[in-house]
Amino acid sequence: MNTSIEIIKKAEKELVEQFEIVNDIRDYNQEKVLQAFIDNKVAPEHFYTVSGYGHDDLGREVLDKVFAQVFKAEKALVRIHFASGTHTLACALFGNLKSGDKLVSVAGAPYDTMQEVIGTMGDEETKRSSLIGNGVLYDEVPLLNDEDIDFEALENKIDNSTTMVLIQRSKGYSTRKSLSIETIEKICKVVKQKNPNCICFVDNCYGEFVDTKEPLEVGADLIGGSLIKNPGGGLVEAGGYIAGKSLYVERSANRLTAPGIGSEGGAMFNQHRLIFQGLFMAPSVVSDAVKGAILAAKIFDEIGYNSTPKYNEKRTDIIQNITFGQAEPLEAFCRTIQSFSPVNGYVTPIPEYIPGYEDQVIMAGGTFIEGSTIELSADGPMREPYVAYMQGGLNYAHIKIALKMFLDKINK
Repeated sequence: MNTSIEIIKKAEKELVEQFEIVNDIRDYNQEKVLQAFIDNKVAPEHFYTVSGYGHDDLGREVLDKVFAQVFKAEKALVRIHFASGTHTLACALFGNLKSGDKLVSVAGAPYDTMQEVIGTMGDEETKRSSLIGNGVLYDEVPLLNDEDIDFEALENKIDNSTTMVLIQRSKGYSTRKSLSIETIEKICKVVKQKNPNCICFVDNCYGEFVDTKEPLEVGADLIGGSLIKNPGGGLVEAGGYIAGKSLYVERSANRLTAPGIGSEGGAMFNQHRLIFQGLFMAPSVVSDAVKGAILAAKIFDEIGYNSTPKYNEKRTDIIQNITFGQAEPLEAFCRTIQSFSPVNGYVTPIPEYIPGYEDQVIMAGGTFIEGSTIELSADGPMREPYVAYMQGGLNYAHIKIALKMFLDKINK
Protein backbone atom coordinates (compact mmCIF):
# COMPACT_ATOMS: atom_id res chain seq x y z
CA MET A 1 0.00 0.00 0.00
CA ASN A 2 1.26 3.48 -0.87
CA THR A 3 2.22 5.70 2.04
CA SER A 4 0.28 8.88 2.71
CA ILE A 5 3.12 11.00 1.34
CA GLU A 6 3.23 8.94 -1.85
CA ILE A 7 -0.54 9.28 -2.33
CA ILE A 8 -0.33 13.08 -1.92
CA LYS A 9 2.69 13.49 -4.19
CA LYS A 10 1.04 11.40 -6.90
CA ALA A 11 -2.12 13.49 -6.61
CA GLU A 12 -0.19 16.76 -6.83
CA LYS A 13 1.55 15.62 -10.03
CA GLU A 14 -1.84 15.01 -11.62
CA LEU A 15 -3.21 18.39 -10.47
CA VAL A 16 -0.71 20.68 -12.20
CA GLU A 17 -3.25 21.89 -14.76
CA GLN A 18 -5.96 22.54 -12.15
CA PHE A 19 -3.52 24.40 -9.90
CA GLU A 20 -2.37 26.56 -12.82
CA ILE A 21 -5.97 27.66 -13.42
CA VAL A 22 -6.29 28.61 -9.75
CA ASN A 23 -3.02 30.57 -9.92
CA ASP A 24 -4.28 32.56 -12.91
CA ILE A 25 -7.50 33.46 -11.05
CA ARG A 26 -5.44 34.47 -7.99
CA ASP A 27 -3.20 36.75 -10.06
CA TYR A 28 -6.17 38.41 -11.76
CA ASN A 29 -7.96 39.07 -8.48
CA GLN A 30 -4.80 40.24 -6.71
CA GLU A 31 -4.20 42.85 -9.41
CA LYS A 32 -7.85 43.95 -9.19
CA VAL A 33 -7.61 44.41 -5.42
CA LEU A 34 -4.25 46.19 -5.65
CA GLN A 35 -5.62 48.59 -8.25
CA ALA A 36 -8.55 49.47 -5.99
CA PHE A 37 -6.11 50.35 -3.19
CA ILE A 38 -4.04 52.52 -5.53
CA ASP A 39 -7.01 54.24 -7.17
CA ASN A 40 -8.54 55.16 -3.80
CA LYS A 41 -5.21 56.39 -2.40
CA VAL A 42 -5.22 54.14 0.69
CA ALA A 43 -2.80 55.68 3.22
CA PRO A 44 -1.81 55.20 6.89
CA GLU A 45 -4.32 57.82 8.00
CA HIS A 46 -7.08 55.50 6.81
CA PHE A 47 -6.08 52.96 9.47
CA TYR A 48 -7.10 55.29 12.30
CA THR A 49 -10.60 55.45 13.68
CA VAL A 50 -12.97 57.83 15.43
CA SER A 51 -15.00 57.23 18.57
CA GLY A 52 -18.56 57.74 19.70
CA TYR A 53 -21.05 58.10 16.88
CA GLY A 54 -18.39 57.40 14.27
CA HIS A 55 -19.14 60.49 12.21
CA ASP A 56 -16.67 61.71 9.55
CA ASP A 57 -14.66 58.48 9.58
CA LEU A 58 -12.34 58.92 6.59
CA GLY A 59 -10.97 55.38 6.82
CA ARG A 60 -14.45 53.86 6.80
CA GLU A 61 -15.40 55.89 3.74
CA VAL A 62 -12.31 54.80 1.80
CA LEU A 63 -12.81 51.20 2.89
CA ASP A 64 -16.33 51.26 1.44
CA LYS A 65 -14.97 52.71 -1.81
CA VAL A 66 -12.26 50.05 -2.12
CA PHE A 67 -14.77 47.23 -1.62
CA ALA A 68 -17.18 48.88 -4.08
CA GLN A 69 -14.47 49.02 -6.75
CA VAL A 70 -13.33 45.44 -6.15
CA PHE A 71 -16.86 44.06 -6.42
CA LYS A 72 -17.91 46.45 -9.22
CA ALA A 73 -20.61 48.05 -7.07
CA GLU A 74 -22.13 51.53 -6.96
CA LYS A 75 -21.79 51.45 -3.19
CA ALA A 76 -20.50 49.14 -0.46
CA LEU A 77 -21.13 48.89 3.26
CA VAL A 78 -18.23 47.27 5.14
CA ARG A 79 -18.84 47.10 8.88
CA ILE A 80 -17.45 45.37 11.92
CA HIS A 81 -20.94 45.62 13.44
CA PHE A 82 -22.34 42.70 11.45
CA ALA A 83 -22.35 39.79 13.93
CA SER A 84 -22.17 37.10 11.25
CA GLY A 85 -22.86 36.35 7.62
CA THR A 86 -26.47 35.57 8.54
CA HIS A 87 -26.82 38.98 10.24
CA THR A 88 -25.35 40.67 7.16
CA LEU A 89 -27.81 38.95 4.84
CA ALA A 90 -30.70 39.61 7.24
CA CYS A 91 -29.96 43.35 7.13
CA ALA A 92 -30.09 43.28 3.33
CA LEU A 93 -33.38 41.36 3.38
CA PHE A 94 -35.14 43.36 6.10
CA GLY A 95 -33.80 46.62 4.69
CA ASN A 96 -35.25 45.99 1.24
CA LEU A 97 -38.45 44.09 2.02
CA LYS A 98 -41.56 45.39 3.76
CA SER A 99 -44.92 43.90 4.62
CA GLY A 100 -46.68 42.69 1.47
CA ASP A 101 -43.45 42.32 -0.54
CA LYS A 102 -42.55 38.91 -1.90
CA LEU A 103 -39.25 37.02 -1.63
CA VAL A 104 -38.46 33.96 -3.73
CA SER A 105 -35.54 31.62 -3.06
CA VAL A 106 -34.43 30.32 -6.47
CA ALA A 107 -32.38 27.29 -5.33
CA GLY A 108 -34.79 25.49 -3.03
CA ALA A 109 -34.67 26.09 0.70
CA PRO A 110 -31.69 28.15 1.90
CA TYR A 111 -29.47 26.90 4.71
CA ASP A 112 -30.79 26.53 8.24
CA THR A 113 -29.94 29.91 9.74
CA MET A 114 -31.50 31.74 6.78
CA GLN A 115 -34.66 29.68 7.11
CA GLU A 116 -35.05 31.10 10.61
CA VAL A 117 -34.52 34.64 9.27
CA ILE A 118 -37.20 33.99 6.65
CA GLY A 119 -39.53 32.26 9.10
CA THR A 120 -39.90 28.74 7.72
CA MET A 121 -38.02 27.28 10.70
CA GLY A 122 -37.60 28.10 14.38
CA ASP A 123 -39.74 28.43 17.48
CA GLU A 124 -42.72 30.75 17.73
CA GLU A 125 -40.72 33.72 19.05
CA THR A 126 -38.15 33.34 16.28
CA LYS A 127 -40.88 33.15 13.66
CA ARG A 128 -42.54 36.24 15.11
CA SER A 129 -39.36 38.23 14.44
CA SER A 130 -38.79 36.76 10.97
CA LEU A 131 -39.58 38.16 7.54
CA ILE A 132 -42.79 36.14 7.34
CA GLY A 133 -43.66 37.26 10.87
CA ASN A 134 -43.35 40.84 9.63
CA GLY A 135 -45.68 40.30 6.69
CA VAL A 136 -43.25 39.44 3.91
CA LEU A 137 -44.53 36.79 1.52
CA TYR A 138 -42.22 33.89 0.72
CA ASP A 139 -41.93 31.20 -1.91
CA GLU A 140 -39.16 29.01 -3.29
CA VAL A 141 -38.29 27.16 -6.47
CA PRO A 142 -37.56 23.49 -5.71
CA LEU A 143 -34.39 22.06 -7.17
CA LEU A 144 -34.52 19.81 -10.20
CA ASN A 145 -33.58 16.27 -9.08
CA ASP A 146 -32.43 17.82 -5.76
CA GLU A 147 -29.33 19.17 -7.57
CA ASP A 148 -29.88 21.74 -10.30
CA ILE A 149 -31.75 25.00 -10.79
CA ASP A 150 -35.15 24.42 -12.41
CA PHE A 151 -35.16 27.30 -14.86
CA GLU A 152 -38.61 26.46 -16.26
CA ALA A 153 -40.11 26.51 -12.77
CA LEU A 154 -38.20 29.72 -12.00
CA GLU A 155 -39.64 31.42 -15.05
CA ASN A 156 -43.15 30.38 -14.04
CA LYS A 157 -42.65 31.50 -10.44
CA ILE A 158 -41.43 35.06 -11.12
CA ASP A 159 -44.03 37.73 -11.88
CA ASN A 160 -44.72 41.39 -11.12
CA SER A 161 -45.47 40.57 -7.50
CA THR A 162 -41.92 39.30 -6.86
CA THR A 163 -39.93 41.98 -5.05
CA MET A 164 -36.66 40.09 -4.55
CA VAL A 165 -35.05 36.78 -5.37
CA LEU A 166 -32.52 35.18 -3.03
CA ILE A 167 -29.69 33.43 -4.86
CA GLN A 168 -27.57 31.36 -2.48
CA ARG A 169 -24.25 30.87 -4.28
CA SER A 170 -22.84 28.19 -1.99
CA LYS A 171 -24.54 24.88 -1.29
CA GLY A 172 -24.76 25.34 2.49
CA TYR A 173 -25.60 22.12 4.33
CA SER A 174 -26.98 20.44 1.22
CA THR A 175 -25.76 18.14 -1.52
CA ARG A 176 -26.73 20.39 -4.42
CA LYS A 177 -24.13 22.01 -6.60
CA SER A 178 -22.90 25.45 -5.63
CA LEU A 179 -23.89 28.03 -8.23
CA SER A 180 -21.31 29.09 -10.79
CA ILE A 181 -21.06 32.66 -11.99
CA GLU A 182 -22.51 31.50 -15.30
CA THR A 183 -25.54 29.99 -13.54
CA ILE A 184 -26.05 33.16 -11.49
CA GLU A 185 -25.96 35.18 -14.71
CA LYS A 186 -28.61 32.93 -16.27
CA ILE A 187 -30.82 33.22 -13.16
CA CYS A 188 -30.59 37.04 -13.22
CA LYS A 189 -31.48 37.14 -16.92
CA VAL A 190 -34.57 34.96 -16.42
CA VAL A 191 -35.70 37.04 -13.44
CA LYS A 192 -35.15 40.40 -15.14
CA GLN A 193 -36.97 39.27 -18.28
CA LYS A 194 -40.04 38.44 -16.20
CA ASN A 195 -39.77 41.41 -13.82
CA PRO A 196 -37.13 44.10 -14.52
CA ASN A 197 -37.78 45.69 -11.10
CA CYS A 198 -37.13 42.54 -9.09
CA ILE A 199 -33.99 42.76 -6.91
CA CYS A 200 -31.51 39.95 -7.56
CA PHE A 201 -29.75 39.42 -4.23
CA VAL A 202 -26.83 36.98 -4.05
CA ASP A 203 -25.62 35.41 -0.82
CA ASN A 204 -21.94 35.51 -1.84
CA CYS A 205 -20.55 33.69 1.22
CA TYR A 206 -17.65 31.32 0.44
CA GLY A 207 -17.52 32.49 -3.20
CA GLU A 208 -15.47 35.69 -3.20
CA PHE A 209 -12.29 35.55 -5.35
CA VAL A 210 -12.85 31.94 -6.42
CA ASP A 211 -13.57 33.17 -9.97
CA THR A 212 -12.48 36.21 -11.99
CA LYS A 213 -15.99 37.69 -11.87
CA GLU A 214 -18.31 38.48 -9.00
CA PRO A 215 -22.14 38.34 -9.15
CA LEU A 216 -22.64 42.11 -9.61
CA GLU A 217 -20.77 41.81 -12.92
CA VAL A 218 -23.31 39.35 -14.33
CA GLY A 219 -26.62 40.98 -13.44
CA ALA A 220 -27.04 40.82 -9.65
CA ASP A 221 -28.24 43.99 -7.91
CA LEU A 222 -27.00 43.26 -4.40
CA ILE A 223 -24.50 40.89 -2.72
CA GLY A 224 -23.50 40.24 0.86
CA GLY A 225 -21.00 38.16 2.76
CA SER A 226 -18.96 37.68 5.91
CA LEU A 227 -15.53 39.14 6.65
CA ILE A 228 -14.50 36.01 8.57
CA LYS A 229 -14.85 34.10 5.33
CA ASN A 230 -13.07 34.77 2.02
CA PRO A 231 -12.77 38.58 1.85
CA GLY A 232 -11.25 38.91 5.32
CA GLY A 233 -8.18 36.92 4.34
CA GLY A 234 -8.07 35.24 7.76
CA LEU A 235 -7.15 38.51 9.51
CA VAL A 236 -10.46 40.26 10.12
CA GLU A 237 -11.95 39.58 13.56
CA ALA A 238 -15.64 40.10 12.75
CA GLY A 239 -18.02 41.84 10.41
CA GLY A 240 -19.53 41.65 6.96
CA TYR A 241 -20.09 43.57 3.75
CA ILE A 242 -23.00 44.44 1.49
CA ALA A 243 -22.40 45.83 -2.01
CA GLY A 244 -24.45 46.70 -5.07
CA LYS A 245 -26.81 49.44 -6.18
CA SER A 246 -26.63 52.49 -3.93
CA LEU A 247 -30.34 52.51 -3.02
CA TYR A 248 -30.37 48.88 -1.89
CA VAL A 249 -27.11 49.19 0.05
CA GLU A 250 -28.31 52.29 1.90
CA ARG A 251 -31.59 50.59 2.76
CA SER A 252 -29.53 47.76 4.24
CA ALA A 253 -27.50 50.30 6.22
CA ASN A 254 -30.70 51.74 7.64
CA ARG A 255 -31.50 48.30 8.99
CA LEU A 256 -28.03 47.84 10.50
CA THR A 257 -28.08 51.23 12.25
CA ALA A 258 -31.32 53.26 12.00
CA PRO A 259 -33.20 55.35 9.45
CA GLY A 260 -31.53 58.73 9.31
CA ILE A 261 -28.16 57.26 10.32
CA GLY A 262 -27.67 54.63 7.64
CA SER A 263 -24.06 54.32 6.47
CA GLU A 264 -22.97 57.60 8.10
CA GLY A 265 -22.53 56.29 11.65
CA GLY A 266 -20.86 53.53 13.57
CA ALA A 267 -17.40 53.68 15.14
CA MET A 268 -15.12 50.94 13.75
CA PHE A 269 -13.08 50.24 16.93
CA ASN A 270 -9.63 50.43 15.31
CA GLN A 271 -10.37 47.62 12.88
CA HIS A 272 -9.67 49.50 9.63
CA ARG A 273 -6.15 48.23 9.09
CA LEU A 274 -7.07 44.59 9.61
CA ILE A 275 -9.96 44.87 7.13
CA PHE A 276 -7.80 46.63 4.53
CA GLN A 277 -4.98 44.13 5.00
CA GLY A 278 -7.32 41.13 5.06
CA LEU A 279 -8.86 42.20 1.76
CA PHE A 280 -5.41 42.62 0.26
CA MET A 281 -4.43 39.10 1.39
CA ALA A 282 -7.73 37.51 0.37
CA PRO A 283 -6.99 36.49 -3.25
CA SER A 284 -3.90 34.53 -2.19
CA VAL A 285 -5.54 32.98 0.88
CA VAL A 286 -8.60 31.94 -1.13
CA SER A 287 -6.33 30.50 -3.81
CA ASP A 288 -4.58 28.25 -1.28
CA ALA A 289 -7.93 27.16 0.18
CA VAL A 290 -9.18 26.23 -3.29
CA LYS A 291 -5.99 24.27 -4.03
CA GLY A 292 -6.43 22.41 -0.75
CA ALA A 293 -10.03 21.57 -1.66
CA ILE A 294 -8.92 20.29 -5.07
CA LEU A 295 -6.25 18.12 -3.44
CA ALA A 296 -8.82 16.76 -1.00
CA ALA A 297 -11.22 15.98 -3.86
CA LYS A 298 -8.49 14.07 -5.69
CA ILE A 299 -7.44 12.08 -2.62
CA PHE A 300 -10.99 11.18 -1.55
CA ASP A 301 -11.68 10.07 -5.11
CA GLU A 302 -8.59 7.84 -4.98
CA ILE A 303 -9.55 6.17 -1.70
CA GLY A 304 -13.18 5.57 -2.62
CA TYR A 305 -15.18 8.31 -0.89
CA ASN A 306 -17.99 10.16 -2.64
CA SER A 307 -16.74 13.74 -2.63
CA THR A 308 -17.95 16.79 -4.55
CA PRO A 309 -17.08 18.84 -6.47
CA LYS A 310 -14.66 16.57 -8.33
CA TYR A 311 -11.04 17.64 -8.58
CA ASN A 312 -11.36 18.55 -12.27
CA GLU A 313 -14.63 20.50 -11.99
CA LYS A 314 -14.74 24.29 -12.10
CA ARG A 315 -14.89 25.83 -8.64
CA THR A 316 -17.30 28.49 -7.45
CA ASP A 317 -16.69 28.32 -3.68
CA ILE A 318 -14.17 26.93 -1.18
CA ILE A 319 -16.32 24.09 0.16
CA GLN A 320 -15.57 20.38 -0.33
CA ASN A 321 -18.28 17.81 0.47
CA ILE A 322 -17.37 14.34 1.72
CA THR A 323 -20.32 11.97 2.08
CA PHE A 324 -19.80 9.35 4.79
CA GLY A 325 -23.29 7.80 4.99
CA GLN A 326 -23.00 7.19 8.74
CA ALA A 327 -22.48 9.30 11.84
CA GLU A 328 -19.31 7.60 13.11
CA PRO A 329 -16.97 8.31 10.17
CA LEU A 330 -18.26 11.90 9.95
CA GLU A 331 -17.35 12.43 13.60
CA ALA A 332 -13.97 10.72 13.12
CA PHE A 333 -13.07 12.95 10.18
CA CYS A 334 -13.98 16.15 12.02
CA ARG A 335 -11.96 15.04 15.03
CA THR A 336 -8.95 14.43 12.79
CA ILE A 337 -9.18 17.95 11.37
CA GLN A 338 -9.51 19.36 14.90
CA SER A 339 -6.51 17.44 16.17
CA PHE A 340 -4.28 19.01 13.51
CA SER A 341 -5.45 22.58 14.06
CA PRO A 342 -3.15 25.32 15.39
CA VAL A 343 -5.65 26.33 18.09
CA ASN A 344 -7.43 23.88 20.42
CA GLY A 345 -5.80 20.91 18.72
CA TYR A 346 -6.22 18.95 21.95
CA VAL A 347 -10.01 19.42 22.00
CA THR A 348 -12.37 16.64 20.88
CA PRO A 349 -15.41 18.03 19.01
CA ILE A 350 -18.78 16.43 19.77
CA PRO A 351 -22.18 16.98 18.10
CA GLU A 352 -24.29 19.66 19.78
CA TYR A 353 -27.21 21.96 19.13
CA ILE A 354 -26.14 25.36 17.83
CA PRO A 355 -28.41 28.44 17.55
CA GLY A 356 -29.90 28.64 14.09
CA TYR A 357 -29.74 24.90 13.33
CA GLU A 358 -32.48 22.29 13.77
CA ASP A 359 -30.15 19.27 13.99
CA GLN A 360 -27.08 18.69 16.09
CA VAL A 361 -23.93 19.85 14.31
CA ILE A 362 -20.36 18.67 14.75
CA MET A 363 -17.80 21.39 14.13
CA ALA A 364 -14.05 21.09 13.86
CA GLY A 365 -12.38 24.45 13.78
CA GLY A 366 -9.16 25.15 15.63
CA THR A 367 -9.17 28.67 14.28
CA PHE A 368 -7.56 31.89 15.45
CA ILE A 369 -10.91 33.64 14.97
CA GLU A 370 -13.99 31.86 16.32
CA GLY A 371 -16.18 30.56 13.50
CA SER A 372 -13.77 31.62 10.77
CA THR A 373 -14.39 29.43 7.74
CA ILE A 374 -11.57 30.79 5.63
CA GLU A 375 -9.38 28.97 8.16
CA LEU A 376 -9.29 25.17 7.82
CA SER A 377 -12.40 23.66 9.33
CA ALA A 378 -14.86 20.83 8.82
CA ASP A 379 -18.41 20.50 10.04
CA GLY A 380 -21.70 18.88 9.26
CA PRO A 381 -25.23 18.35 10.59
CA MET A 382 -25.92 15.00 12.21
CA ARG A 383 -28.48 13.87 9.68
CA GLU A 384 -28.48 11.67 6.60
CA PRO A 385 -26.49 11.37 4.39
CA TYR A 386 -23.91 12.50 7.01
CA VAL A 387 -21.86 14.89 4.91
CA ALA A 388 -18.73 16.64 6.11
CA TYR A 389 -18.24 20.13 4.72
CA MET A 390 -14.54 20.92 4.63
CA GLN A 391 -13.54 24.47 3.85
CA GLY A 392 -10.79 27.02 4.13
CA GLY A 393 -7.14 26.88 4.98
CA LEU A 394 -4.93 29.94 5.42
CA ASN A 395 -2.19 28.14 3.53
CA TYR A 396 -1.99 25.10 1.30
CA ALA A 397 0.68 23.41 3.43
CA HIS A 398 -1.65 23.19 6.45
CA ILE A 399 -4.39 21.53 4.41
CA LYS A 400 -1.89 19.04 2.98
CA ILE A 401 -0.60 18.16 6.46
CA ALA A 402 -4.14 17.56 7.77
CA LEU A 403 -4.98 15.35 4.79
CA LYS A 404 -1.75 13.38 5.28
CA MET A 405 -2.64 12.74 8.91
CA PHE A 406 -6.13 11.60 7.93
CA LEU A 407 -4.61 9.16 5.43
CA ASP A 408 -2.20 7.91 8.07
CA LYS A 409 -5.11 7.11 10.39
CA ILE A 410 -7.19 5.18 7.86
CA ASN A 411 -4.12 3.32 6.56
CA LYS A 412 -3.21 1.92 9.97
